Amino acid sequence: MEYNRIIAITGLPGLFELLTSKNDGAIVKSLEDGNTRFVSSRIHNFSHLESIEIYTQKDNVNLVEVFQAMQKSSDSLPDGKDNAKLKGYFQSVFADMDFERVYASDMKKMVKWFDVLQKNKVDIKLSEAPAEEEEVVEAPVVKEETPKKKEAAKKTVKEAPAEKKAAEEEVKEKPKKAPAKAAKAKTESSEEEKPKKAAKKKKED
Repeated sequence: MEYNRIIAITGLPGLFELLTSKNDGAIVKSLEDGNTRFVSSRIHNFSHLESIEIYTQKDNVNLVEVFQAMQKSSDSLPDGKDNAKLKGYFQSVFADMDFERVYASDMKKMVKWFDVLQKNKVDIKLSEAPAEEEEVVEAPVVKEETPKKKEAAKKTVKEAPAEKKAAEEEVKEKPKKAPAKAAKAKTESSEEEKPKKAAKKKKED
């Protein structure tokens, strides 16, 4: 029988094994008489022994640690009706317990529960912790561009051909200007030649 399935139910004596959980309660089996019954969660509260903690002088400890200390002890279980013997027993078995906050009724309950667990041969230990999940490396998050940035990017793309076109036109214009200069130079040379020709003609006359 697994320790993590053992529960205590408010209003009902003893311990129970949780067989099946339902929306409105649970089907449980008594560890004392073996009877199976349905218990409504609207009337009763369920407490897993695995979730119960005990006050100590330092940090709280899980109830299972007290039970394990009781297992290791050679002291016989005390009479639950004698509060002095109960306290003496736990002072010997689990000296760190905070006896100002752990009452005699609590110690009596622990002795009774431990006895029931022993008789039902329950393995008193916490359920194994879930295996550690493998580390997942997340891909870097790429921030989406804002609408303004997207618009600016589109605008840049649109403007690029215009700039290219302007550059091409500038290249085309340069050859046109060159012939104009050549024509001008030709005109100037012809004007220089005219006086020379006129002078030659006059000389011949």
